[in-house]
Amino acid sequence: MVWVRSEHAGALAVVSTWLCALLPWNVTYSSSIAGVSLLFVRFPFLEIQYAWGLSQRVAVRSPLSALSLQSGQTVEVAYQVWVVGAAALALALFFSFAYYLREARVEAGPIDPVRLLGGLLGVVGLSLGASSYLLATRGIPGIPLPVGVVIALVFAGVLLTVERS
Repeated sequence: MVWVRSEHAGALAVVSTWLCALLPWNVTYSSSIAGVSLLFVRFPFLEIQYAWGLSQRVAVRSPLSALSLQSGQTVEVAYQVWVVGAAALALALFFSFAYYLREARVEAGPIDPVRLLGGLLGVVGLSLGASSYLLATRGIPGIPLPVGVVIALVFAGVLLTVERS
C-alpha cells in the first residue's frame, strides 16, 4: 500500500518538517509538588513552563538556556539530548526551505531530498523521544505526553518508505 504518491512526496517532506517544528514534542503536567502545580510545554526550539499554586509564573526558555539552568542536575542529559534533536530539526528546516525554494535544483542533487528529510525527522523523533523518556524517569514527576515525538516518527517512516519514481 502506498501512503503518498511520488509526485507529492517532496511537498509532504517540506510540510511535515515545518509541522514538526511547530508542534510540541513533550507536554508534561505535574500536580501539587509542595503546593505548586507545573505544566511544561516543550517545543523543539522553546520551553514554556507554567507554574501555579502559591503564585502564578510563566517562564520561556530556549533549549540552550534550559540546558544551562539544569547544569549539574540529574536531568542535564535529557536537555543535552533535546539540544541534539533541536539541532537536527534546525538542519532539516534549513534544508526544507532550500528544497521549497529551489525544488528542481535540490532534486537534481546526489541525495534524494525526501529520504534525507525523512532521515533527519527520524533523528529528531528518536532524540526527542529519548529526551522525553529521560525527563519522565529523571525529572519532575508527572504525566508526559510525547505528542511531537510520535508525529515526527510517523512522518519519518512515511518519508523513508515512499516509492520515488
